[in-house]
Amino acid sequence: MTTASHPAEHHHMMGLTLRNTAMGVGIVFLLVGVLGFIPGITTNFGAMTFAGHESGAMLLGVFQVSILHNIVHLLFGVAGLAMARNARMARLFLLGGGAVYIVLWIYGLVINQETAANFVPFNTADNWLHLILGVAMIGLGAWLGRDAMDETTTERRKM
Repeated sequence: MTTASHPAEHHHMMGLTLRNTAMGVGIVFLLVGVLGFIPGITTNFGAMTFAGHESGAMLLGVFQVSILHNIVHLLFGVAGLAMARNARMARLFLLGGGAVYIVLWIYGLVINQETAANFVPFNTADNWLHLILGVAMIGLGAWLGRDAMDETTTERRKM
């Protein structure tokens, strides 16, 4: 006879916890933010503006970036690292950050990319990356967040 194991056991065996996942996502955002300021990795570096659709800088030659866009990535990374300190905040970072990226995806789809509304700036590649990031972060926050919800429920029952 076999017994069913709790999903958390599988997460921990794979090294997937809310905290280390939020930390990993935060590190990736920090890395992307830094790479956006490195000539060569960011093509047309001299054409980078602070903000706006006029910025000609392209991270990896694909994703349109500006100084503001890079700063947003750096801030998101710092938030991820700070919120990875406990499971509840890590879950909030993944779910909330994922929701922000879904909103950015929708915003990028509805604006005219050649107007002042594209102030970050975004291009088509950015838009689809935002969708993937949003879905992945929400999915990870929900999947791994079951552990945190189970722990909270167990703690409340003990009281």
